[in-house]
Formats: sequence, structure tokens, C-alpha cells
Amino acid sequence: MLGCVSSCRSRAWHDGTVVATDFPLADLDTWLADPRALVWLDLLAPEEETLQSLAVELKLDPLAVEDAVEPRERPKATWHPNHLFLTCYSTQIIPLEGDGVEFRIGRISAFVLHNALITVRPDDRVDIDAILRRWSEDGLLTHGVGALVHGMLDELVDGHFATIETMDDQLEQLEDLLFDPQVKARVIQQKVFGLRKALVQLRRVVLPMREVVTSVMRFRAQDGDDRSVSRELDGNFNDLYDHVIRASEWTESLRDLVSSVFETNLSLQDSRLNEVMKKLASWAAIIAVPTAVTGWFGQNLPYPGFSNEFGLLQSVLLILVGTIGLYILFRKVDWI
Repeated sequence: MLGCVSSCRSRAWHDGTVVATDFPLADLDTWLADPRALVWLDLLAPEEETLQSLAVELKLDPLAVEDAVEPRERPKATWHPNHLFLTCYSTQIIPLEGDGVEFRIGRISAFVLHNALITVRPDDRVDIDAILRRWSEDGLLTHGVGALVHGMLDELVDGHFATIETMDDQLEQLEDLLFDPQVKARVIQQKVFGLRKALVQLRRVVLPMREVVTSVMRFRAQDGDDRSVSRELDGNFNDLYDHVIRASEWTESLRDLVSSVFETNLSLQDSRLNEVMKKLASWAAIIAVPTAVTGWFGQNLPYPGFSNEFGLLQSVLLILVGTIGLYILFRKVDWI
């Protein structure tokens, strides 16, 4: 096999204790042949030659190898003759200066063998160090490759929760802005659009995780079959599945909440437009009073008070009574 390059990381454990770190790719066969060893190998943006060599050596399914490098693959878990193949995504949402948010996803694919986990990443967006810490802290590595799969999925799902919580906080802030008269409707619309776009991407990543975890939970040893996830991890995977369900339900509730905020913003815009129209109509009616009175008294035909101070007083009185009366009426009905 090819020698390990700088984008390759690896570990080997005996009974939960690290016995080898970043060993050459050429030594992978030796560690896989060790019945006591639990092995992890990570390839970051591997060259096609390296990946194909590894696939031939480990008899990986060509379709799974193709899926590991193909862009835009959905989260999934598929069974193959001698391994299980997984594709999952990490998530991160970053508020930007101004009115938007940036949603980042990282992809990790994994080949699950009877005593090894081979991960492939197209870039470094998935924090592999966080996964390594999870493996070292949870104390489950004595249960075999299932512990590696559980730790990886658990770290990714926790990241989903952190992203969902951030989006929830963003929506709460947006709800407060809805009723702030100082905030322009355009600003709210931009924020809503950004969150809706991020939520669509988030749902594509979070919702299929139910199928992924369910498939892993069915990945059990049968008679004469060495593909195994320890039965002792049933409780851990059940707890992981519960977290995935909660993340999915929370994501769906956020979808409803974003729609509600969007509709509420439209309703408030209509309400504010109605308020403006009422104010304009009220002031137009008030202004129409002096216009009508002065128009009447400005005619060139004789009328009571024509060319007399009484006519002036009469017109001033009508203007004052009409305008003040209308102003009081519109204030009473809360139009102005």
C-alpha cells in the first residue's frame, strides 16, 4: 500500500489504550490483522490513487468509494458485503455583521469494518480533533468499532443541536425586532430570508440522520458474521437516536416559527400601512374644512356678511369649529 501522506491521521487502541499514533498507511494491514486492535484511519482530501489503493486492499465496494468523494451526497448509511458505509455532515451557523447569517457544513464519510473505522473528509470543516476528544473521554473504546461510530455520530449530532440553538436564539431576537418601530421592514425581511435559507440547508442535513442512526443500530453481529456493533452499546445508540429525533423535531418547529415570523412581518406591514392611510385621510379631511370654507366665502356673489367684518368672523368661526371638531373626532377613534 502507499505510504501515509501529511493529510492522513491514524490511531490504534488495545483495550481502550492508545498503542499507535499516526502510523504509516503501509502498516494498516498489520494493525487490521491484530485481533486485539481497534483501528482508525482518517484521509483528508485524499488523492484518487491513495483511495483506490486502499479500496482494493480492504475490498471496499466501488460504489461506496465513489460516494465518499462525490459532491452533494445526502446523509445516508448503506450496507455492503464486508462493511457499512456512512456519509454525515457537521453544521455551524455564524452570524454576520449586518443582517445575515452564514451556514457552514462539513462532510465526513466512513467505512465501518469489523475492527476499524476509515474516515474520508473532502476538507477540514469537520473538527476531527473534537471527535478524537469524544473517543478519549467517553470510555467506550473497549466495546470495539461501535464505540468509534457512536462517538463520531454523537459529536456531529451535538453540533446539530448547537446550530439549532443558535438559530432559535436568532429567531427570538428577530421576534423582538418585529414590534420595534425603529427597525425598517427591509432589515427584518433580509434576516428572515437568511434564516429560511439556512434552515432549508439544516433540514437536509438533520432529518436524514434518523435513517443513518437506525441503520447503524441494525448493524449487529449475526451467526458467522464478524461485522459487529457491541450489544453493550444499545443504550448509547438508543440515547443517540433520541437526540436525533429531538433535533429533527426542533428543526421542524423552527421551520414553523420562521414561517410565522415571516407572515407576522407581512401582517405588521399591512397594519402599519393602514395606520398611515388613516392618518393621511384624517389630516386630509381636516385640511379640507378651511379649503371648503374659504372657497365658499371667496365667491363673487353677495351672501350674508359680504364685504363686511361679520363675514370674516363667520368664516373664521366655521374653520375653527370644523377643524377642531374633526381633530377631536379622529383622536377619539385613534386615527391620529
